[in-house]
Amino acid sequence: MTEPFETITVDTDRVACDGGGGPLGHPKIYLNLGAEGRVECPYCSRTYKLREGAKPQEHAH
Repeated sequence: MTEPFETITVDTDRVACDGGGGPLGHPKIYLNLGAEGRVECPYCSRTYKLREGAKPQEHAH
């Protein structure tokens, strides 16, 4: 039986993911959680979701 992919609750709407496995991970990528407050890593399928009550930061362009 395989375990479900990891879900990580975060306080910011931008996260960096490297797979967490050191040399067994993947290249570090940066992900934006978007309007729905969640994003799945395309490499390792970890899901990041914004903590309830956390407010996404406004980013200057």
